Amino acid sequence: MEFPNTGYFLPVIYGLTGEKVEKLSDMDRILAMSRDLLPEVPSEKLWLPYLGPTLDAGIATLFAEECVEALRYVTNEPPPVDDLWLGAADDVIMRARGIEFVDGTAPGFAAVVGAAPDSATAVKLAREMQEKMLYVFIAGHDGGRNFAEQLAEEDVQLGWDTRLVPFAKEVSGHIYSLGFATRAAMAFGGVEPGDFERILRYNKNRVFAFVLALGEVTDEWYATAAGAISYGFPTIATSDIPEILPTGVCTYEHVVSNIPCEELVQKAIEVRGLKIKVTEVPVPVSYGPAFEGERVRKEDMFAEMGGQRTTAFEWLRSLDASEVEDGKITVVGPNLDELEEGAQIPLGIVVEVSGRKMQEDFESVLERQFHHLLNFAEGILHMGQRDLIWIRVSKSGRSAGLTLEHFGEILRAKLLDDFGEIVDKVQVTVYSEQAAVDEWLEKARASYAKRDERMAGLTDDSVDVFYSCSLCQSFAPNHVCVVTPERLGLCGAYNWLDAKASNELNPTGPNQPIDKGVVVDDRTGQWSGINDFVKQASGGNVERMSCYSLMIDPMTSCGCFMCIVAILPMCNGVMIVNREYSGMTPSGMKFSTLAGSIGGGIQMPGFTGIGRNYIISKKFLSAEGGLPRVVWMTKELKEALAEPLKARAEQLGMPDLVDKIADESVGETEDVILEFLTSHEHPALTMEPLM
Repeated sequence: MEFPNTGYFLPVIYGLTGEKVEKLSDMDRILAMSRDLLPEVPSEKLWLPYLGPTLDAGIATLFAEECVEALRYVTNEPPPVDDLWLGAADDVIMRARGIEFVDGTAPGFAAVVGAAPDSATAVKLAREMQEKMLYVFIAGHDGGRNFAEQLAEEDVQLGWDTRLVPFAKEVSGHIYSLGFATRAAMAFGGVEPGDFERILRYNKNRVFAFVLALGEVTDEWYATAAGAISYGFPTIATSDIPEILPTGVCTYEHVVSNIPCEELVQKAIEVRGLKIKVTEVPVPVSYGPAFEGERVRKEDMFAEMGGQRTTAFEWLRSLDASEVEDGKITVVGPNLDELEEGAQIPLGIVVEVSGRKMQEDFESVLERQFHHLLNFAEGILHMGQRDLIWIRVSKSGRSAGLTLEHFGEILRAKLLDDFGEIVDKVQVTVYSEQAAVDEWLEKARASYAKRDERMAGLTDDSVDVFYSCSLCQSFAPNHVCVVTPERLGLCGAYNWLDAKASNELNPTGPNQPIDKGVVVDDRTGQWSGINDFVKQASGGNVERMSCYSLMIDPMTSCGCFMCIVAILPMCNGVMIVNREYSGMTPSGMKFSTLAGSIGGGIQMPGFTGIGRNYIISKKFLSAEGGLPRVVWMTKELKEALAEPLKARAEQLGMPDLVDKIADESVGETEDVILEFLTSHEHPALTMEPLM
């Protein structure tokens, strides 16, 4: 018995009871437990003064529903993944999406049951929740009609990328919603399986979710909602059902009914106590993070720029205030309304900013925001950065009125809103004329080269201050990420300059400067100031931290890491697995199992989470010998980092090192990897023993 690619067995059962359901007979214990939880059925007119029996019945329902959904996989009847229904979310998805609940880009999720009165209303509800940055988890039907099917009828893109996630048609599919919440507590909060009180409290306080009941509420809807209430997730219904208004288990009311569709989302946000910040962006299409994963396929495309088809780039530079006219948006060359469908044009986006606190080091930080800021607009697809961008505008976006001026409007509005502490004025020029694009591209490339040279010269030894990142502490209270010039954050989203900029923007925020203090151990990368900060910030749970060692006081891991480094004792080396890889590794564990073991702020010698680009840093595991210690990594990772890995190997005087590193095509067991390493004379075999 299992949900595919998860190290949490059946997660709701595992989290709340500590029981591992691994085979069919294990369900006997769970079903017996469920029956014991069921209270006596009260008389039709008896109003009970407290929720205890209701909550017990709800948890019993969740256990039974999780068994039902697991059985679908055993009997080969899971939701068809290539069709509408996605079924269980594996640990790769959960951890990748979980970071959005950590950094606030996803303030919560709505568990939708049933169907709207019509498809048009369903689209309005979905768009409203997307614009408020919520995830929308969908399961359950009302008389055969389902919210996801209504959206599909209107050609709305569904899936994790758009935050509209259809789990299953039956209401039991919402066990995947609660499984997501349960795993979040264990993965990011460090809650041990079986500690049901902490899991439920964690979700009430940190995972802001609610149930939207659209249509006639059935007995199973009631029972499932009772289970959700145990997590602190209230129900807001369109139909006339008994309300539970006193506060207690939930932050505010438990069940609120008779809410019209046009008021439903706002009422749910109020009842759950969500704090949502939405900036009005002056564009004719919907705008929000939910559209970042939207795809504009060739058949849906109105026009495209870059992507090796045309010349395209984006560049931000800072100027003196006298040189920037705030709000000035200029288009040089043909605009979208002058193009024919299917057009391919050159594009240059030049953003010029000024601000009293603006620094040259911040330019690249702000420029990297273009990717998601433009992607947040419905109908715009943006990929890449610098002079390797690819942009598409959809037919529907153009029909709604999108023009190239709107690119500038988006960037100005969001840069001023998100970076108002350092940006005072913004002007944008969009070039779509080949000669002008070529002229400005030369200037941009000169700036790119200057930045790279400046960052390349920035080392851990050249600065007196590192930066903390405590974004993930809301999910992993004991974890402290220390970002240095030569070691970026575990999630890969923050390098040293990013953290410096973040601290300038928000001096009391998650990125705090840490004076290094005196050297404690130069080889492992320990400083007195860093140790003092880590001890204080972890509540005394972690006393020392090494920036460069895997074996001695390694950095803790939150759960948001891009990759995991793990020791392979027989090979005297380490393996690296990225979260996208779902296969077995030579450690005998899949990524999901490894992540469940080391996440939550645990310091575990021999194991750590890292950001992908740390692998090519000169400080990567330098205490243990660095890159030559790597004996296995996934093929995808080797291919993604092929050029910088080759360059780093040549710096080490080992130009053939990458060819000596095994991957899954060689094998997935340590003894097979050892044979490969021996035959290829891998340097790790002759290095000092790790243990």
